[in-house]
Amino acid sequence: MSLPEPFETISVYARDFWILFGPGGKLHPAYFLEHKGHLLVEGLLLAVILYLFLQNTFKPRASNEEPLTDKEIDTLCKEWQPEPLVPTIKSEDLPVERVVTSVDGLYAVVDGKRVLNLASANFLGLGGTADMKEVATGTVAKYGVGSCGPRGFYGTIDVHLELEKQIAEFMECPQCTIFAYDIATVASVIPACGNRKDIMIADEGCSYPIQQGLTLSRAAVHFFKHNDMQDLERVLREVEAKEKAEKKPLCRKLIVVEGIYANTGDIAKLDEIFAIKEKYKYRLLVEETYSFGVLGPHGRGACEHYGLKAGQVEVICASMSACLGSIGGFVVGETDVVEHQRLAGSGYVFSASLPPFLATSAQHALQQLRSQAKALLPRLHGNCAALRSQIRKIPGLLVAHDGCENSPVIHVHISRAGSKVIAEAGPHAQALVKQIGDVLFQKYNILSAVPLYSCLDRIRPLPSLRLLVPATLNEKEIGVILTSIKGASKEILG
Repeated sequence: MSLPEPFETISVYARDFWILFGPGGKLHPAYFLEHKGHLLVEGLLLAVILYLFLQNTFKPRASNEEPLTDKEIDTLCKEWQPEPLVPTIKSEDLPVERVVTSVDGLYAVVDGKRVLNLASANFLGLGGTADMKEVATGTVAKYGVGSCGPRGFYGTIDVHLELEKQIAEFMECPQCTIFAYDIATVASVIPACGNRKDIMIADEGCSYPIQQGLTLSRAAVHFFKHNDMQDLERVLREVEAKEKAEKKPLCRKLIVVEGIYANTGDIAKLDEIFAIKEKYKYRLLVEETYSFGVLGPHGRGACEHYGLKAGQVEVICASMSACLGSIGGFVVGETDVVEHQRLAGSGYVFSASLPPFLATSAQHALQQLRSQAKALLPRLHGNCAALRSQIRKIPGLLVAHDGCENSPVIHVHISRAGSKVIAEAGPHAQALVKQIGDVLFQKYNILSAVPLYSCLDRIRPLPSLRLLVPATLNEKEIGVILTSIKGASKEILG
């Protein structure tokens, strides 16, 4: 059957083209090279090189302006005033460097004076005890001070594996892995959970290590307003609509929150967040540094506080420097999740492993948490609620976030004039809380903290005096703290 005339013409041209350029054709590369065609190519290249070699070098056009005289040059040099590389820092803006000499339970010797320590996250009083020091000393005698290598090479010791096993059992998760440095834990875990093709949704109030992890992941990151579930749904709907419009392929999706937010002290609404993440088919990562050992009937953290079981939250990580009184961090979850961290978590792969004595110290604290949780947690929550409720009554001060009475992270703000619900912002408020903290230390022997935030932070939290409440406070000490805060605020605020 003959083809229509246009197709017949195209067929003829295609045959002629194939005869010329196909195998055996005169313009086929093999035929061309066999018949010394390479000489033509080499000749062209030599011609190009010769042309470039003979080109004149670039010469800038001569300026029509007259050159400066020596006198004019001297005058300009005398008049020139260099600007400082950085602006002058006022004395009140300089951070106060305090020297800690020793720590003994609730008290510490700082700058030569014994003070009540409300700047340490040792919420349960399990860190730095005589028993823990004895355990650490015994470990140093057996293993030495360091582990001398990353976990994947020759830095894994039996105490690391035992600690991972104990944390996994305590958290009721299949697997756990530990990291040598707490700030690197979440900053390593997040990038291992995604890449530039993936989507991550995070609370804008998350702490700096989480923000760094999100940046390092290179994922498309979207932020929702702090602890605002309606705004979280809004962001998820917008992301979903954009995906449908652009017909993007499937990717990994992760929501990132903290159990207790370090920068604000309030508790994440994990019950609502869990329902939302199930609705929109996202995974959930919860950073539990300040909620591990604090929330839940057994101290397992914010997930237990809201009744979430193992596996319902895909990734849980936390520092061991708070309630476990050690150094480093851990991540728990399903076997696939944790095994992937051992292969892709930069803080695990490229860092020297946790010194053995810190691993056994954390084990000791974890055992104490298991046995004493029912006694320690009610005391801790009672102390937190008492301080929060009483500080709210002090004129000029504000403790935000009602309903977070169990949180031991209390941020005390300066209330705006005539308001008990709006906190003051700006450099003036920062100076006031710093002065209150200085008076508490110098006059009342109470050590607190005034957080300083980086210009790289997503949002700048309101200026605050941060108090970290331990379970070991008694009624008398709580009374002293309240009296001291009243006195310091009255002295500064009038």
